[in-house]
Amino acid sequence: MNKNFFEGKISVNSKGTGFVQSPLESEYKGEDIMIDVSKMNTALHGDMVEVAVLPDRLFNRIQGEVVRVITREKMQFVGTVDIKPESKAVWLMPDDRRMYMDILLPKESTVGRLENGTKVLVEIFEWVKGKNPAAKVLKVIGKKGEHNTEMESIILEKGFESGFPPEVEKEADEKAKAAFPVTPEELARRRDFRTTLTFTIDPKDAKDFDDALSFKKIGDNRYEIGVHIADVSHYVTPGSALDKEAIKRGCSVYLVDRTIPMLPHALSNDICSLNPNEDRMAFSAVFEMDAKGQIFSKWFGKTVIHSHQRFTYENAQDVINGDSSSIEGNPFKQDLEFCLPLMNCIAKIYIQDNRDAGAINFETEEVKFELDAQGVPLRVIKKHRLDTHKMIEQYMLLANKEVAEYMWNEDKKMKGKEAGLIYRTHDVPKVEKIKDLAMLVRALGYNLELSKEGEVTAKALNMLLKQIEGTPEENLIRTASVRSMSKAIYTTANTGHFGLAFEYYTHFTSPIRRYPDLLVHRIMQAYLTGQKLTNKDVAFFAEAAASSTEREISASDAERSSIKYKQVEYWAPRIGTVLNGVISGVTEWGVYVEEDETKAEGMIRLKAMKDDQYVLNEKQFAIIGQKTGKKISLGDKVKMKLIGADLDKKSLDFEFVD
Repeated sequence: MNKNFFEGKISVNSKGTGFVQSPLESEYKGEDIMIDVSKMNTALHGDMVEVAVLPDRLFNRIQGEVVRVITREKMQFVGTVDIKPESKAVWLMPDDRRMYMDILLPKESTVGRLENGTKVLVEIFEWVKGKNPAAKVLKVIGKKGEHNTEMESIILEKGFESGFPPEVEKEADEKAKAAFPVTPEELARRRDFRTTLTFTIDPKDAKDFDDALSFKKIGDNRYEIGVHIADVSHYVTPGSALDKEAIKRGCSVYLVDRTIPMLPHALSNDICSLNPNEDRMAFSAVFEMDAKGQIFSKWFGKTVIHSHQRFTYENAQDVINGDSSSIEGNPFKQDLEFCLPLMNCIAKIYIQDNRDAGAINFETEEVKFELDAQGVPLRVIKKHRLDTHKMIEQYMLLANKEVAEYMWNEDKKMKGKEAGLIYRTHDVPKVEKIKDLAMLVRALGYNLELSKEGEVTAKALNMLLKQIEGTPEENLIRTASVRSMSKAIYTTANTGHFGLAFEYYTHFTSPIRRYPDLLVHRIMQAYLTGQKLTNKDVAFFAEAAASSTEREISASDAERSSIKYKQVEYWAPRIGTVLNGVISGVTEWGVYVEEDETKAEGMIRLKAMKDDQYVLNEKQFAIIGQKTGKKISLGDKVKMKLIGADLDKKSLDFEFVD
């Protein structure tokens, strides 16, 4: 290829400007090539493209032109119908603001079906350079602005579907009916935990319970603690309709008011849910340990369990705190009163051990919504993490870590080398992002210690996070720290987990809602029964790891989009409200602010600030008034008034209040 032609994935902003990173080994050394909307040649966000570098720079930026679209990321879009009678055309205004052209819908296929303001899902079937793309309507979603329409639009825009194909639902129903009750033959193949104290701890509104804990005292200061995970692999077999659908979805999606499950309800909410007082098949990791969490033996395998108590996080916390009213009448009441505080103490030891090893505490504030019957947000509530949240998290981390190490060791034994299984890895952060973070925290009066090469250790990050505990800037710096990190991914190469400080880590604990966990269960069963994995298996793992990572990113985007929509919807009728907030970002066109009550982010535009002419000072992370010298900096606590709310853009506008 000519040295001035490069291939890469294109990113597109809301103005339609594209960016493709040049190769590190090229003369441009990884610098972004900027592509004006007029030179996009129908390329869209996420497409693989071939780019030609143009001879002249603009604002010292390399300029380029898309000469070829190699592969498309997507051709389906959600948008709002705009019928223009005078032009005899039906247009779609895309929700995705990175789609920089309106889409033309053939009028003959839409007359009588659509009205202005209807939201639809379309697929582009033709796009000639210089013209608008043409598309066909795949689905009419509903009226713009209605709760269900907007939530469904988010789901479809991110490439997910609410319902399941009939053949997938049918297979799920058949599997669920055939699997209960557990047959004597199946029971004989499994370790029986049905008489061992077992319980689940989940949110109040949980519909499925994919993990449970068991406890048994087996000697003086010796305890058997089991982590039991729904045995989804028993029902979802390779190559089945269920399996193909699960691969396509990759994970479940959680919006503000609903869950879009990876598997049909017959499995996810029924036979694969570890419901109380019912026998269920599980895949388990069982540990013999003492009261300090020292592990003496481990066992992995298929089991049958029977949950004796369904706890919420709150009533499990009550038991730990001495209030046992939620377990009155339970025959295991005394055992639960003994084991919950003990298991919580062990979890706290693990938390401290992990932090001592370099695990980073990235807890940030999250919100949830109280909605009325029409989905309108009535209240926005900050989530609070209890000891029970952290306790469950630690036992899941333990199982994931120990399963990963077992797989890695077994793989080495059988093949003599690491062949490539499914791991959850987290790379060290990129030097450029860490340097930016160090500059930011320095501007806020704190210090992040870096090496001469600009690298950071987990210990240094933890020292920073300890410095900011309880300060006004805490949430801001925690959020900035998270954004500076590399993304955790699924991969077949075990490179460790920087954020958790684990040498071996995988996802084993949620096969109901994550496809990689289902694969890990299959891998574990293969090793436990002496089966060999083939090169074809390993190639499939690599493909599934990459697609699952992409699906996870899309699911996270959908969740954030639904939260942002509801935050804006909550504030839309409250224009004029004066709020407290913090400066969360500074740019040459304005400052971003995060208000304290609902954690919603909005903007105060420089052109709306009439008291002075403000200019961005990048080094100080501030805007500075040219006449008065007044400085407004990142992290400053401010008072502002809400002056605008745009549901289409999911954006809020504020102005400062003296």
